[in-house]
Amino acid sequence: MHSTETDYLIVGAGATGLSFADTLLKESGAHITIVDKHAQPGGHWNDAYPFVGLHQPSAFYGVNSLELGSGRKDSIGHNAGLYELASGAEVSSYFQKVMHQVLLPSGRVRYLPLSMFMGMSADGANLKSILSGQVTTLKVRKKRVDASYFSPNVPATSAPRYSVAEGVRLVTPTQLTHIWNNIQEPPAHFCIVGAGKTAMDVGVWLLGCGAPAGSVSWVVPRDSWLVNRLTTQPGEEFFQHSVGGMAQQLKAIAQAATIEDLFLRLEACGQMLRIDRKQTPTMFHYATISEGEVQILRQITQVIRKGRMRAIESDAVVLEQGRQAMPRGTLYIDCTASAVQANDGSYNAPEPMFQPGKIVPQLVRAPMVTFSAAVCAYVEAHYDDDAIKNKLCTPVPFPRNIAGWVQSTMGNMANQLAWSADKSLRNWMRDTRLDGFGKLTANLSADETEKLATVADIRQYGMGAMGNMKRLLSGQ
Repeated sequence: MHSTETDYLIVGAGATGLSFADTLLKESGAHITIVDKHAQPGGHWNDAYPFVGLHQPSAFYGVNSLELGSGRKDSIGHNAGLYELASGAEVSSYFQKVMHQVLLPSGRVRYLPLSMFMGMSADGANLKSILSGQVTTLKVRKKRVDASYFSPNVPATSAPRYSVAEGVRLVTPTQLTHIWNNIQEPPAHFCIVGAGKTAMDVGVWLLGCGAPAGSVSWVVPRDSWLVNRLTTQPGEEFFQHSVGGMAQQLKAIAQAATIEDLFLRLEACGQMLRIDRKQTPTMFHYATISEGEVQILRQITQVIRKGRMRAIESDAVVLEQGRQAMPRGTLYIDCTASAVQANDGSYNAPEPMFQPGKIVPQLVRAPMVTFSAAVCAYVEAHYDDDAIKNKLCTPVPFPRNIAGWVQSTMGNMANQLAWSADKSLRNWMRDTRLDGFGKLTANLSADETEKLATVADIRQYGMGAMGNMKRLLSGQ
């Protein structure tokens, strides 16, 4: 055992930890140590399936000091006409650049891959090398940063919570891409298990690779409302879809009679999408999708809506609400790992971000994980009192259902008001690349009357929306 020192210990070299470190490095003179169990930076991207990609534009992701992507638009595929979505490989490569071209060259960052944080002792933080077993005691002069709050589960590293009969073929999305190594003939049938964005990605990938839509079943425990990717575009040519979309959202919120009515209004004005218009979704996790992807997924008509999977038998699946016969030889693809739940199905409860000796970065603007981490780091670097820091960084809960979107929107709006009243933070946000739409509204000229009218609509509907959200959540 030997010891060393640092100002900040960041546990986790994923998107949150790297974004926090990048902003803290620029805004302070602190020394930073980053510890992570993976061999490379990037967190869960190291374990993601090969065809994974961002579902929102690359322009909003990553760290503040280094742009992700080239700012181009896709010309082919289901994202054609919209700004590029980095692939998983591109994101992993990007985080390598962040570490080796931004953080480490500063001389103030130490990176410990393949290492585990083992807890705090009277002497400091205990770190253990996975390869050697050597334990290092690290004296943390200022704070430990727990960047694992939003560590998602991915299929490759999460066991399914249902039983599987002997002889049944169950694969992860990663294993699906290597299926040619393990079969002599095509599967008799495919069955996607799960209803989140991973399952949607698998459906689009399967059909895009030539699987007939009629050969695919889909176990959907809950249908989901989905964000229309058209409304998330960063370019000025999409001003009325993005900034104008905010105005439409606030108008819908202000006028809605119920939460169900609200989502129908959001669908009517193009803000939300659903795959099956005959189903009333009850889930919302900020999954973002293009209308082209929705059209592809609508080709899958063998959708099983009988609740969560309980067991897979040789010729059937057993679900919460009954049994469904399936062709023998079906290849099942497990997509049930949740990005917002622990393996036991529990959710992380929001907690104060700034605590004695500890920082727990969480969302301050849902669903922008890296932006939120950057804001948290800026506040840590420029404010002294934890009470003030927590006031500027009130956690925004991640939605578990459609009512959760209303709660998240309320939190986003409350934080935005607090930031607008703080000149230093307001000016910093104007220049941060991770603030999706701030630049679109910051420098409007007097002759841009249509855009100014849109901004005025946001102000007009904002107060009514805030008041009605409280009523909607109360069910009155």
